[in-house]
Amino acid sequence: MSIFDDIEAELLRLRDGKYADFQHKLTPTCEREHFIGVRTPQLRALAKELGRRDDVNEFLCALPHRYFEEDQLHSFIISGVKDFGRCIALTEAFLPYIDNWATCDQLAPKVFAKHADELLPYIDRWLASGETYTVRFAVGTLMRYFLGERFRDEYAERVAGIVSGEYYVNMMRAWYFATALAKNYDDVLPYLEHSRLDVWTHNKTIQKAVESFRVPDEHKQYLRSLKK
Repeated sequence: MSIFDDIEAELLRLRDGKYADFQHKLTPTCEREHFIGVRTPQLRALAKELGRRDDVNEFLCALPHRYFEEDQLHSFIISGVKDFGRCIALTEAFLPYIDNWATCDQLAPKVFAKHADELLPYIDRWLASGETYTVRFAVGTLMRYFLGERFRDEYAERVAGIVSGEYYVNMMRAWYFATALAKNYDDVLPYLEHSRLDVWTHNKTIQKAVESFRVPDEHKQYLRSLKK
C-alpha cells in the first residue's frame, strides 16, 4: 500500500464525527467536509511513524491536502525534521497552503531554536508576504524563538509595525506582546504606555497578559489601567 492509502485508512479508523463537528466550530475558515475528526495526540503519534518512512516525501509534496487532519500531520512531520535546510524548504513549500490558525500554530519546528540567526531573513520575508497565515506564522516564530534572552527591540518593532485587518494576524500579535510582557516586561511595556498598537490589539494584549499565570499580579494591576 502507498503512504496515501495508509494515511487514509488510519485516519478513517480513528475518526470521530462529533469531534469533527467540534473542530469545525473552532476552525470556521475550513468547510465541515474537510474534517474527519481525529484527536491531536493520535495525529502526533501517526506523524512520528510517517516521519520515519522512506516515502514520506511523497506525502509532503502532495499539496494541497484534502483533509484538515492531513494538514495537521504535515505540520507535525515538518516540526520533527532535524536538518535545518530541509526543514526550511519544507516549511516554505507548505506555508502557502495553510488556511487555518490551528495548522499554522502546530507548525513549530524544533530545529529552529538552534538556528535562530539564520531564521531572521525568512521571518522578514514571511512578514512581508501579506498572506494571513504566513504572517501569523512569522509572528509566532518571533514569539517562540526570540523572546527572553534573544529579545531585541527591533523584533518587537516588526510585530508592532504590522498593519492588518485580519483577526488571526492581530490575535497572534496580541499573543506575542502578552507573552513578551511575561518574559521581557520592561522592554515591551512602552508599546502599551505610548499607544504603539492599534486599539483592538492593545486591549487584547492586556486581556491575555492579565489572564496569564506568568505575569505577576502587580504588573496585571498596572496593565489594567492602560486599557483603552
